[in-house]
Amino acid sequence: MSAEVDALTVVNQLRDLAADPLNRRAIVEDQGCLPGLILFLDHPNPQVLYSALLTVRYLAECRANREKMKSELGMMLSLQNVMQKGTSPGETKLLASEIYEILQSAGKEAEQAEESAASCRRKAHFFLGSNNKRAKTVVLHIDGLDDSSRRGLCEEALLKIRGVISFTFQMAVKRCVVRIRSDLKAEALGTAINSTKVLTAQQVVKTEDGGERIVPFQEGAAVLVEENTDIPDYLPEEESPSQEQDKAVTRVGSITDGMGWLSTAANFLSRSFYW
Repeated sequence: MSAEVDALTVVNQLRDLAADPLNRRAIVEDQGCLPGLILFLDHPNPQVLYSALLTVRYLAECRANREKMKSELGMMLSLQNVMQKGTSPGETKLLASEIYEILQSAGKEAEQAEESAASCRRKAHFFLGSNNKRAKTVVLHIDGLDDSSRRGLCEEALLKIRGVISFTFQMAVKRCVVRIRSDLKAEALGTAINSTKVLTAQQVVKTEDGGERIVPFQEGAAVLVEENTDIPDYLPEEESPSQEQDKAVTRVGSITDGMGWLSTAANFLSRSFYW
């Protein structure tokens, strides 16, 4: 990748890498990627900002990363700025708030004591957010979720729904764990995913004895899906609008400083992972 690679391309690649739990420690331990993600949290492009927040949310799921992320210069302040900014969409503010709460709680004795007993349960439920009453978690079993192209179709469908905060995939078991606003119905997720014509969504629910069962969405029970106009759809990388120099990622310094970081991040991606 060249130094001219745009911000949206880099942050989307980091987001996809961070979705794999095996990559999260390496991304945070790299000297350039975490400071760069913090720069993205101030980016004027809502696509870049939201993708950066998803990336940080993935990284924060690894307990070993949280203390370093919390202490990284500018991380907590940038999250606060997103939460308080009047122009930030509601879903963006809610996601930033969840990340802030997770990092604030890093190192607490109660969290450490719970880690062993809850580790398996937490791996199955990525976006818990139990402290946030405005959001809830829905687990979907998706028939047809067989490869990266099908996952891309599912991502596009979910990103269009107003009220979807974040999501993660468990490809081995064909599941998607979706964090949504409390007023959004799970049926809306099923309607959007089923509209792809190649994927079929069913809801995974807990039984009284602690087990699980898969509940199909009722036929003919499609609900109106309100599309998310605040956060534009992710564009293909070759059509990204963030090529102009005045949109480069910067905090303090010149345009070339921001582009220098993008080059560093691009080199990290190319040398650290197989594509």
